[in-house]
Amino acid sequence: MTGTPTTDAERLDEAVRAVDAPDVVFALSRHGHRTVRSGGTAPPPPVSREQLRYEIGSATKTFTGLLLADLVHAGALSGNDPAAALLDPARPPGRRPATLLHLITHTSGLPPLPADFYPQALPRWATNPYAHYPPERVVRAFLRARPRHRPGTRWRYSNFGVAVLGQTLVAATGTPWEQLLTDRVLRPLGLHDTALRPTGPGTDATGHRADGTTPVPPLLIGGFQAAGAVRATPDDLLTFLEAHLHPGGSPAAAALREVRRPLLRRGRGHAHTHTLAWFHHPADDGTMYFHIGATSGQTAFLGFRPDRDTALVALSTRRFRARDTLVPTAYTLLGSTEDSPC
Repeated sequence: MTGTPTTDAERLDEAVRAVDAPDVVFALSRHGHRTVRSGGTAPPPPVSREQLRYEIGSATKTFTGLLLADLVHAGALSGNDPAAALLDPARPPGRRPATLLHLITHTSGLPPLPADFYPQALPRWATNPYAHYPPERVVRAFLRARPRHRPGTRWRYSNFGVAVLGQTLVAATGTPWEQLLTDRVLRPLGLHDTALRPTGPGTDATGHRADGTTPVPPLLIGGFQAAGAVRATPDDLLTFLEAHLHPGGSPAAAALREVRRPLLRRGRGHAHTHTLAWFHHPADDGTMYFHIGATSGQTAFLGFRPDRDTALVALSTRRFRARDTLVPTAYTLLGSTEDSPC
């Protein structure tokens, strides 16, 4: 193709070609019309790339944030509840306890991962570092942790914090994580091709190491379900994003509106805001909401723009690298995309 792409299909075809990975999918929803394009360096799998479930890693946190907003709206708990008190009611919460809001907004003072996580994870760092760190260990590590900063004073991205949040919601509701997320988020939004654990070849996309050729096993997330367990098809991920674009009429309408509300500012000049679930950046006379995720063998970008009624999903089956083009390609595409013929 020569010249500047003028249609969504042409833009997505160009985006797919810009990413060097065994499997690549770009899926766009604009004004309710979907366009999906796929490709990659590997031979096409027996099942269409567009029908496979992809690991979205840390983008799972957008599901967890929505779940928290829904539980708060239902009156089941408060975002200002101290996590330690819910996990261990007999334990004094302390003077400045980490709350549920601190945990989901990465202002809890907790490090990215527990200190005792690394010795057991290093032998499996390139494949499944979380597999042998169960939920009860996440809770124990949190209850004995000493935050590096007073909760609410500094932003520091923490898988540990969101994992603790997940275990806290389980304790507060008396409901296992998979059932809790399914009942309150996945089923109400019609996400029937979204799962929280591997389901097998022919259903799950196969990830690859940074070399782009060596397969890695499916992600096993241990006690970090709330931080990275979700795997879904491109269509389901678009459905999830479209619910954020048009929350009215959804069973989770109040929560969907809440997770679009800016909560804190960070970055140079405090130009970038964050919501309960999303990074929130300025873009071409509007704003964009997005989140990025990466596992041992896959990379994902989810984003949407209410001002242009547009949502974008980008997925690849190659471990994220510093020179990886998936995220910058998706970010630029969503940040600058304009209405055009499909």
